[in-house]
Amino acid sequence: MGMRLDEEFGADRVLQIETDDEENEADDYKIEEDDDDSGSDFTLHSPVHEPSHSQIGPHDSPTWPQSYRQSMDMFTGVTPPSLSFLRGSSFLRSQTTPTPQPSICKPLISSLRSDKEEVPTLTHPTRLSVVSSARYSALELPPSQQCSYTQSVLNAINALCGIGILSTPYALKEGGWCSLFLLLLFGIITFYTGILLKKCLDSSPGIETYPDIGQAAFGMLGRIFIAVMFFFLLQSSCIEYLIMMSDNLGAIFPSARMVFAGIHLDSYQMCAIISTLVILPTVWLRNLSLLSYISAGGVIALIVVVLCLLWVGAINEVGFHSGGTALNIAKLPVTIGLYSFCYGSHSVFPNIYSSMKEPSRFPSVLLISFSIAFFSYLGVAVCGFLMFGENTSPQFTLNLPAKLITSKVAAWTVVLTPVTKYAITITPVAFGIEEFLPSRQLRTYGVSILIRTILVFSTLVISLTVPYFGSVMSLIGSSLVMLVSLILPCACYIKLSKDRITRFQLAACTSIIVVGVVSAVIGTYSAVTSMAN
Repeated sequence: MGMRLDEEFGADRVLQIETDDEENEADDYKIEEDDDDSGSDFTLHSPVHEPSHSQIGPHDSPTWPQSYRQSMDMFTGVTPPSLSFLRGSSFLRSQTTPTPQPSICKPLISSLRSDKEEVPTLTHPTRLSVVSSARYSALELPPSQQCSYTQSVLNAINALCGIGILSTPYALKEGGWCSLFLLLLFGIITFYTGILLKKCLDSSPGIETYPDIGQAAFGMLGRIFIAVMFFFLLQSSCIEYLIMMSDNLGAIFPSARMVFAGIHLDSYQMCAIISTLVILPTVWLRNLSLLSYISAGGVIALIVVVLCLLWVGAINEVGFHSGGTALNIAKLPVTIGLYSFCYGSHSVFPNIYSSMKEPSRFPSVLLISFSIAFFSYLGVAVCGFLMFGENTSPQFTLNLPAKLITSKVAAWTVVLTPVTKYAITITPVAFGIEEFLPSRQLRTYGVSILIRTILVFSTLVISLTVPYFGSVMSLIGSSLVMLVSLILPCACYIKLSKDRITRFQLAACTSIIVVGVVSAVIGTYSAVTSMAN
């Protein structure tokens, strides 16, 4: 039983699987390549660079989180066609025998060997295929298994167009019509910082994820800091999912009440507990393939909700009415947090870039996805505010007339979306925690269930304590998204390109950092005070 459970969950943490014979063969192979090709230039395939403080040798500290690449591929929907999720009993199971050494001890960016081991692809194709067949795991895929341009665009759109769209009408109401300039400004800035992440990835071979960039720029502390911030962002998103689900269920069943052990539960509290119990079994699944495919249809759910909004405004009784203020300075910090939340997908962009068959087309992937996201957010913000005016709620679905069929369709779509997305979102956090388990005996299915259960109930406690969808979203956008999407990309790029950065780039990055820091301080303070009052 223990061996079977290790097989099912071992692949969740496996980064590299290699037998002793294959290790010796790869070492001999490396030495032969060093001797034979010392004067050759293999820069086209895998440039060799000098060791720096950002590289980690085989005997250095473990590069946590090892599971980041695998988690993000699952989270973004980056699923190369050669991977078959439904054929195994565990998610992204490796087809090789698990190594007896825990993968947390395997550095993701190790030494010069990791930069050179795939260089001689044309010299010894037979021997390379023998080694690579055992070493490629779900996290290290051959180039032939990468995503097409269309898949990359869809993954980027799916990452950008999320639940933030529900609050754009509310953000417009709070900040006024001139605040729409901030929606455009943040879109331009985050598009530019996405390009900076690409340049950081290209600065050194072996860099594939956002924590890799942080490690290359600022060493292990940079890697750990970025990973922790991302895990906080995911955990916060799960809190938002639960609040969103509970709010809309409460609107569908407004008279629901319950008394349990002398404790009176109102509609929201009752729906939050029920939502948690519905979501909980999904985080226990060993095969998340079905949920990953369904959650990738988040764009479809988004389209359904937007169409329901437009239908209610144009066809049904609500209509569109002019009004609103030009600019509300007092509420502008809330708007800043809500707008910035809409563009908080930078943690997944490196994975999308690393998974592309044609990485040179990544800028156009960003351009298309950001353009679609901006015009979607803009259209919903304007239409929603013109429909509901000063009565606009933090979720426009709560403003839709309850008696209409289209309103019910929108509400139930919003309710069901977290059921498919919650487990995919919380799993990277669980993987990161599981890597800290001290021994393989603790890395069992039962312990994994316990960790995931604790994470789910922690989000329930927070959602019951702070049941404010708009304020929580503004807090996430002002603090975490500003850091991950504005400040850190610029800081990493300045650090990695300090010898070749132009004055314009330095000025642009510095200005973005200043804007990010000021917006983060003001927006975070405003969100916290609004929740406290």
